[in-house]
Amino acid sequence: MRAIDAIQLQDRIVDDVLRKTYDPEIPVNIYELGLIYEVKVDPETGVAQVKMTLTSPGCPAAGTLPGEVEDKIRRLGAADLKDVKIEIVWEPPWDPSKMSEAARLQLGMF
Repeated sequence: MRAIDAIQLQDRIVDDVLRKTYDPEIPVNIYELGLIYEVKVDPETGVAQVKMTLTSPGCPAAGTLPGEVEDKIRRLGAADLKDVKIEIVWEPPWDPSKMSEAARLQLGMF
């Protein structure tokens, strides 16, 4: 895979999966909500790596949301995508300042 292909695949992951996956308790997608800290596709191995967090360690979606993200990325049907690794991280902890301006506007937080 070329580096440019890896970047295009990263963009597809963000646009076709992360911006279309919603926290079950908040009507905002997980990307705009600020739960995604990093998306990388290794051009050598074809492995997509996503670092994400949850709104809190006790979040009810903790048992399902990471698996949902992984499944949706796998279903992208990208020939160059060889594997998906989701890493849940707690540092830095999520807080509302991580939300995009669009998310804050959607939730009436202005």
